[in-house]
Amino acid sequence: MSDHRISDSWRIQYQGSDAESVQVGILRNLEYRLARDLHAADRYDIYASTAYAISDYLIERWILTKQAYFTSKPKRVYYLSMEYLMGRSLTNNLINLGLYDTCRDALAGLGILLDDIEECEADAGLGNGGLGRLAACFLDSMATMGLPAHGYGIRYNYGLFHQKIVNGRQVERPDHWLALPNPWEIARPTHTFTVHFGGHTERPPGITGAERTAWMPAGDVTAMAYDTPIPGYGTETVNTLRLWTAQAAEEFDFDVFSSGDYIAACEKQVLSENISKVLYPNDSSLLGKELRLKQEYFLVSASLQDILRRFKHDHDGHWALLPDAIAIQLNDTHQALAIPEFLRLLVDVEGLSWETAWDLCTRTFAYTNHTLMPEALEEWSVALLESLLPRHMEIIYLINHFFLMDVARRYPGDVDRLARMSIIAEDGVKRVRMAYLAVVGSHHVNGVAELHSRLMQETLFRDFADFFPGKFTNKTNGITPRRWLLKSNPRLAGLITEAIGSGWVTDLSQLRGLEPFAEDAGFRDEWRTIKRGNKAGMAELITRDAGVSVSPDSLFDVQVKRMHEYKRQLLFALRIIADYLRIKEHPHTGPVPCTCLIGGKAAPGYYMAKLTIHLITRIAEMVNRDPEVNGSLRVAFLPNYRVSLAEQLIPAADLSEQISTAGMEASGTGNMKFALNGALTIGTLDGANIEIRDEVGAEHIFIFGHTAEEIAELRQQGYRPGEYIARSPELQAVLHLLDIDFFSPGEPGLFRPLYDALVFHDPFFLMADFDLYRACHDRAVDMYRDRDAWTRLSILNVARCGKFSSDRTILEYARDIWHAEPVRVQFDQNALPHNLLAGVQGGGG
Repeated sequence: MSDHRISDSWRIQYQGSDAESVQVGILRNLEYRLARDLHAADRYDIYASTAYAISDYLIERWILTKQAYFTSKPKRVYYLSMEYLMGRSLTNNLINLGLYDTCRDALAGLGILLDDIEECEADAGLGNGGLGRLAACFLDSMATMGLPAHGYGIRYNYGLFHQKIVNGRQVERPDHWLALPNPWEIARPTHTFTVHFGGHTERPPGITGAERTAWMPAGDVTAMAYDTPIPGYGTETVNTLRLWTAQAAEEFDFDVFSSGDYIAACEKQVLSENISKVLYPNDSSLLGKELRLKQEYFLVSASLQDILRRFKHDHDGHWALLPDAIAIQLNDTHQALAIPEFLRLLVDVEGLSWETAWDLCTRTFAYTNHTLMPEALEEWSVALLESLLPRHMEIIYLINHFFLMDVARRYPGDVDRLARMSIIAEDGVKRVRMAYLAVVGSHHVNGVAELHSRLMQETLFRDFADFFPGKFTNKTNGITPRRWLLKSNPRLAGLITEAIGSGWVTDLSQLRGLEPFAEDAGFRDEWRTIKRGNKAGMAELITRDAGVSVSPDSLFDVQVKRMHEYKRQLLFALRIIADYLRIKEHPHTGPVPCTCLIGGKAAPGYYMAKLTIHLITRIAEMVNRDPEVNGSLRVAFLPNYRVSLAEQLIPAADLSEQISTAGMEASGTGNMKFALNGALTIGTLDGANIEIRDEVGAEHIFIFGHTAEEIAELRQQGYRPGEYIARSPELQAVLHLLDIDFFSPGEPGLFRPLYDALVFHDPFFLMADFDLYRACHDRAVDMYRDRDAWTRLSILNVARCGKFSSDRTILEYARDIWHAEPVRVQFDQNALPHNLLAGVQGGGG
């Protein structure tokens, strides 16, 4: 075959990185892609044309990155996650490409402010909380470090929901984040895979399930890829986030349509597309559970088919090379079906033996556990799995059979241990313990903070930790400093760079160089001025979105996170009531003015969390309207908490509330974001709070409450919340207001479920920790009276946050779990590899 070389003449020359070139790119895309001119263009048109222009800078680097991976054959990392809480992309991409100032100047030359058009971009509705935001941080770090990594997820048409507060209650509205075209994604309509559901299996007589088996599915769905470029900071690497959308294998039944049944003609299409319609559908019904399970399998099946396609192309199908060529990381239990799907593809499709396939599986997969909470550790009924994924249920039975044989050999006669470790739970309705499946099928299992990893091995996976010595490890979470300081807090980032240089952006440990500046009065003044400016901007947003006017000179006391009882937003609310009562009783004591800010979404079916939101809004209404309070205390619930709101709120916070029940928060990354932006932390010894304390120093953080060990002891002894209430007059006064419906006049009993839960049950130990929290918060407020001393602590907190970079976390994953090395991508606008199409059409895509 002759060597067909591709000429570079077809390529549009890469434009320059000056403002004039960027401006030309914006106008070119406005005219030729959107068919608009400046006179007819609206703000979205300008945003979209700017995004497309910046995409031009990404795409050549993106292709060259794929080429570098194709030619060098590195070990690739594949990150599977149900969530990617990406936020907005425009400013982040500009910063990582080094084009922020250039683009701002280019737009200014057209009479347009960059900040204005950024508001046109919707937050990508691909995640809900810390799990998805962590995944987004990891993508940024992997690209910045040059790791050959790929993210896989689902392209949800609708995010979790758009939260509105109506008459004090949370109301869910559709989050149609794709209502307008997403300029950052590229559709791959020819890049599809078939995903099967239902049916039955067939095999010749005498053949066991461990041998090649035919799955005869009842229905199919097509997974189509959408790719988003993920640029690293200060590097030429642009990695890929590949998201799958569900399409019907047969979109339209023309015969049924012709017969006049127009709805039935489209039924299959609608049912198929439901799989990627909504992030986390309500799974309280059987149909909801089935849809959730379909989502999870859809993601892993399409992703694994794509991964194995690329491997076969790159390595000519030499299966023995697979564990040295790819690493697959499961971001929590949602992707545990990847284990049986991987075995199905290797045994049933590729024809490998069970023994070979299992060996490859346990050397390829790793699993991150993010929670010890029972409701987050999925268990699927055997009946549902047999109905929806019959072949996978057979494979899970086989995995369990061979695993329990190994356990029985190690512990002869220990029947209780076999029952405890079985992947199949047989007490009551037979269920598959998905976390156990992930543990057994992976070579490493990691927790996400030192406490969480220890508790994981001492409680949830104790038997497995004994059985698999060396399998369990810790990888403390981190956050990307590019988005969470450089982008979200540019004035503070500028001051830091002026003081110690810009190396901290990719090496956060260099923040230690700030420590001497904590003793510099002029530096403290500048630091305080920046914080005050951030608070003034946030005060305007609070007035706009929550209808509450606040003073930027007050203490901004903030708790924002997913609404859940163990995160104890209710404890924060009780303390606010105590503050209110204290002001009413002693109106002339001159308290430190405090603004309490709360935000977060409650799952639509989570009654107690939604009731807590309602209580907070009623407290806010009562406090803010009371003339005797006179601005000493203000309360606001911030609706629709999301990444773009966090980027404005976190730099404005003074005090970061991290008050979960000890032993229940796996890590938390909000605590890291607040600390990195100079907020002081008040919290329990839970999750990464412990490591923040160790890094910043116990004297620079406000710690209170029972430890995880003390909570476990209270639980074991028979916790009685009434004992703590009886010895706390202040707590009695707070609960009395709930008891007499003070915050629900005209609606008697509205908050009775919260009251009863606290007084009679209190499963999250709010009563046990209330007085300790109250005293600790008083210490924090007293410290805030001395603004100069507070600023000194703020500087030291930032200086000692270097450990909490996601770059450090990813370095540890790459070194200890994935054994992956970075690949250097060199950008040369005049010389693309001649074999361009080979990589793109084959393994490079």
